Amino acid sequence: MGSQYSDPDPRHSPGLAPGVGVPPGETPPGEGSTGAETGPRDKQTRGWATGPVIILAVVVVLCAAFFIAYAVIVAV
Repeated sequence: MGSQYSDPDPRHSPGLAPGVGVPPGETPPGEGSTGAETGPRDKQTRGWATGPVIILAVVVVLCAAFFIAYAVIVAV
């Protein structure tokens, strides 16, 4: 850890105009604007898979059957 980072002396920095600062294009960007994971995925699927739809339908039917049976028992 022998080297220390310090702010450069603005009087001796290249590309600085007096009173203006750094002109556009003088400094490079810090990092690329696009990453490796940009763009669409290789395989895109639409909608739900068959398994979750069947499980959801079974749960809905069981709940409806429960409430219908409860209504019939209470009405008697």
